[in-house]
Amino acid sequence: MQAQEPAAAQGDLNATTQAMSHHHHDHMDGHMHMSDLRDPQPGDRERAEKVVEAVRPALEKYRDYNNALADGYKIFLPNVPQKMYHFTNYLYAMGAAFEFDPTKPTSLLYEKHGNDYKLIGAMYTTPVNFTEAQLNQRVPLSVAQWHQHVNMCRPPQGHGYEMLGKHPRFGLNGSITTREECEAAGGTFMLHVFGWMVHVYPWEKTPDEIWSVERQLKDKPAQGDHEHHDHGDMAGMKMH
Repeated sequence: MQAQEPAAAQGDLNATTQAMSHHHHDHMDGHMHMSDLRDPQPGDRERAEKVVEAVRPALEKYRDYNNALADGYKIFLPNVPQKMYHFTNYLYAMGAAFEFDPTKPTSLLYEKHGNDYKLIGAMYTTPVNFTEAQLNQRVPLSVAQWHQHVNMCRPPQGHGYEMLGKHPRFGLNGSITTREECEAAGGTFMLHVFGWMVHVYPWEKTPDEIWSVERQLKDKPAQGDHEHHDHGDMAGMKMH
């Protein structure tokens, strides 16, 4: 996706901001696509445990977030209050399109405490066109569910404020979930926003907590935040 012209970006919240936010339950089904949870197969648990065993030591150095910055991770939307901050390495994101290396996650996940950041996990990504069979090769789908942000109606230029509030029409919190509704409202329909994503919280105690779906969907900028952003697409997770 090409960068927006400055004039077009003014007055609009960037789709990226919306894609990283939590969805109101009223419309979650319309904007979230999850991989199917499969029946356990022989070796699935062991394969998932190997991923966790690889990522734990790889992340230790990043408990100090300054090491993450030094290694090329960049804070995603640092000025927007969030429950979970993504520090993204764009080179690793591009590499994830071709191979899976648990020691090189696309993003590191932090909670902010004052001026410090506490490392809680990591996020892996794949291109949007990956099949569930390909996802299963990376992390067994009997253990983890990947998700995509889908069916987003981007508001007309100058109507970004309509993605805010309790009952928005546009964005990934919006009531509009079809191309027909979106075009009738003057918006731009995006079938997919980024690609597949999955979070891992390697220091939790059980597989359900380590690969928690609920926790990965609770990332939400503070309500009422009216800052505007002009970020390009995150490498390796291009918008469609």
